[in-house]
Amino acid sequence: MMALKHILAINPGSTSTKIAVYTNTKVIFLKSIHHTPEELGKFKKIGDQYEYRKDLILKELKNAKIEMDLIEAIVGRGGLLRPIKSGIYTINEKMKKDLQKGILGQHASNLGGLIADDIAKSLPNANAYIADPVVVDEMNRVAKITGHPDFKRISIFHALNQKATARSYARLLNKKYEELNLILAHMGGGISVGAHQKGRVIDVNNGLDGDGPFSPERSGTLPTGQLVDKCFEEGTTKEYMKEVLTGKGGLMAYFGTNSAYQIELQALEGDENARLIQDAMSYQVAKEIGAMATVLRGEVDGIILTGGIANNPMVVEYIKKMVTFIAPVIIYPGEDEMHALAMNGMLVLRGEVNPKVYNEDNFVE
Repeated sequence: MMALKHILAINPGSTSTKIAVYTNTKVIFLKSIHHTPEELGKFKKIGDQYEYRKDLILKELKNAKIEMDLIEAIVGRGGLLRPIKSGIYTINEKMKKDLQKGILGQHASNLGGLIADDIAKSLPNANAYIADPVVVDEMNRVAKITGHPDFKRISIFHALNQKATARSYARLLNKKYEELNLILAHMGGGISVGAHQKGRVIDVNNGLDGDGPFSPERSGTLPTGQLVDKCFEEGTTKEYMKEVLTGKGGLMAYFGTNSAYQIELQALEGDENARLIQDAMSYQVAKEIGAMATVLRGEVDGIILTGGIANNPMVVEYIKKMVTFIAPVIIYPGEDEMHALAMNGMLVLRGEVNPKVYNEDNFVE
């Protein structure tokens, strides 16, 4: 019989912390801890949330009576590290330093690797990893050019869920992920739309604070002239402008809430403004999908909508009407990130994959 392997997956997001315990491929515990804006508002910086989130994780595991000493792998969601190749990575001191510093910016996902490493060190048999972090970079060189040498497009997107969902769809077709051309739109607190060409994400919008559709918390692409003017208004600070782009943009800016579900309910109840803004978000996602279809030169095997907002039938139908002419649209509501994290850990424990090392050999220019 196959030996039982126990894996803990940790996924800190902008509004929640998700944890799961797997025995081999079977989930035995799954919990999503939601954080209100008031709870997170107590912390000046995302890094300050470290102890708060770690304590909540340990409390939930204790309440669930999880036998922590049996855990052999803890896999955290990767954060804003240096651009790296796709894969699973052992957490080392260099990685921890970059996560703490926020070398490419501050995001809740930075806490995943740090918390995983801390908990692993308290257990007798556990090692800590991250898998397909948000900075996976497979973009073509031409896609990184902006229009001014002082600026460069960078790859920050929902790599873990996009790749896991793409592989699930490929298995459904009895094909390999590396055989397909797909467009993945992850719609959550942030929205990223990627062009997957034969297993590589050759172009994707910056789902954190850059180009692309607006989302529950991000402003997405803004008119650059107006953006510059806003930066120089009296009393405007760099910190305020960062919040305009990430955290307090999108639905949060329009309605004072980052709950896409709440806006969905308002739209269903006849709130015309809620419906208009929701439609605008859907419109921008569809428009980005169209852009990625040109990147793939029209050779698209499928368009996949995933993430929490893919549960909204109004958003899904709006997008489908705009993009079905390109390729079939497939819906994978929610996200497969917890399973993907755990299965990456399982591959390491079974010796099927050797974890990569976070160093210059795996950094991407």
